[in-house]
Amino acid sequence: MKEDADTDIETIDTTEGIKTSKESGKEEKDKKTETLKKKKPEGLMSKMLMNTSYTIVIGELVEGPVIAIDKAALYIDLPPYRTGIIYGREFINARDVIRKVHIGDMIAAKIVEEENKDGYVELSLKEARQALIWSEAETLIREKRVIDLPVKEANKGGLILEWQGIQGFLPASQLKSDHYPRVKDGDKDKILEELKKLVGEKISVSILSVLPQEGKLIFSEKSGEQVEKQGIIDKYQVGDEVSGEITGMVDFGVFVKLEEGLEGLVHISEIDWSLVEDPRKLFTVGQKVQVKIIEIKDGKISLSIKALKENPWTGAAKKYKKGDRVNGVIIKYNKHGALASIEEGVAGLIHISEFTNEEKLKETLELGKSYPFIITLFDAEEQRMALSYQSAKEKVEPTVRTKAK
Repeated sequence: MKEDADTDIETIDTTEGIKTSKESGKEEKDKKTETLKKKKPEGLMSKMLMNTSYTIVIGELVEGPVIAIDKAALYIDLPPYRTGIIYGREFINARDVIRKVHIGDMIAAKIVEEENKDGYVELSLKEARQALIWSEAETLIREKRVIDLPVKEANKGGLILEWQGIQGFLPASQLKSDHYPRVKDGDKDKILEELKKLVGEKISVSILSVLPQEGKLIFSEKSGEQVEKQGIIDKYQVGDEVSGEITGMVDFGVFVKLEEGLEGLVHISEIDWSLVEDPRKLFTVGQKVQVKIIEIKDGKISLSIKALKENPWTGAAKKYKKGDRVNGVIIKYNKHGALASIEEGVAGLIHISEFTNEEKLKETLELGKSYPFIITLFDAEEQRMALSYQSAKEKVEPTVRTKAK
């Protein structure tokens, strides 16, 4: 009996470290849970969830491995405790993508329902793809990356491009100089003809802005050439006098090419000291001109032609003063009255308040005709002059008064 007792004692001693089947099962479950916790996917959303407790939130992106696929559903493991499902309309919408998916592939999806009647988290692959695309677009903006895209269509405002299945717009104002439509008379139909020539051509662009709510992207072609252009601009300084070639004319001025890859604008106010209403009447494309650089700002060069000519107001300051009687030719009407030129490049305003109305002003002071005026304000430094027609009339035709009897 002693031996039996000893045996029993020994048996008890040797089984002290052995766990029951229930305990073993618990350990296996704990190990599996721990494994799931450690085996976190290294994709987009999992990195964000690494150090946070797992929660299910509608609208968020999640990522996990595919654990099963059947004819109408795809199942995704969402560690540590949930399973996601893509089925029904969401399955049909994503069938082109699902055909290429295999068991074990990592899938990013968007949560559309926290838990359906079967206990699954309902997911959308299509919405997740769209969210990822917009996220990628924002990354391209931050990194200022350039992408090559073919031109799909053209309209009077610019070009239509497509990226990742999303249509975007490239305004004509964002085209680089080589592609900008130079149309002499600014005719929109002719501009469209020029833009259509770019359809099918692949151009380098960057994304300026994203509009997810409207499903739109805005592109720019200028950013891609900015670094190269800046290197060229750095060779120039304000005050430099250079020669250039007229490359285009618009209502607000003329474009002048200083060298390959660099253009500047001569604003209409910087063309001449005299009034210029239509630059197209003064220049032709290809014409050589001398210009002066008056501003370099934000990658743009502003030029002046009149700055190379003598300022007529300097000479006028020596000849005219307030109260002088002068003759002037009417050269333009505006909302304030009429402009009269007293010599080349020096003009003054006759205010509309001297007349009953605009019709009376135009009837009295005709374009192209000369009339006498009195200078009521003269500031050569600010290039401002005011003229009075009525005062001059009074001096020329004084009122005759008779004495009362």
